Amino acid sequence: EFNDSKFWEDKKPFANLKKFFGHAAKDMTITPPFYCDRGDMISFGEHFYSNTGLTILDDNKVTIGNNVYFGPHVSIFCPNHPVSAEVRSTGLEYELPVTIGDDVWVGGNVTINPGVTIGNDTVIGSGSVVTHNIPSHVVAAGVPCKVIRPITAKDNDYWKQQLQEYIEDKKKFTEKQR
Repeated sequence: EFNDSKFWEDKKPFANLKKFFGHAAKDMTITPPFYCDRGDMISFGEHFYSNTGLTILDDNKVTIGNNVYFGPHVSIFCPNHPVSAEVRSTGLEYELPVTIGDDVWVGGNVTINPGVTIGNDTVIGSGSVVTHNIPSHVVAAGVPCKVIRPITAKDNDYWKQQLQEYIEDKKKFTEKQR
């Protein structure tokens, strides 16, 4: 129902979808389509936003913190299979939890593998494949995803300046429109 809805006009399908989640924040947004295995194993923090094409295979717990943003086509996988072909051919599948901290931005086309924890205040670059834990306060990217650099006070100062310029430009634009 949600994936076929005009979510920007009809809020009821999303309200119904949120009932399936382990926890769904009031102010969260998911842009369809959205896919998951169960739903009840997923907990979303406050101010969550996902662009289109989010896939979560939640055969174990998926915990997403507050102020988390996903680009398009992010995939989170809990199921895993043995490396041994002999054991894998028995059909063995096991599931590991995934945890994403607060204030995380995950770029488009990122895959987050089973058992991964991503720390707070972290940016995961587009196209990354996250195969192991990523610490807090870093920019990480690549295949496999690895830490590129820490997020510093200089980054914060730069983006505060960018925000101020944006606000000023928007104000000027609005005044011109009057």
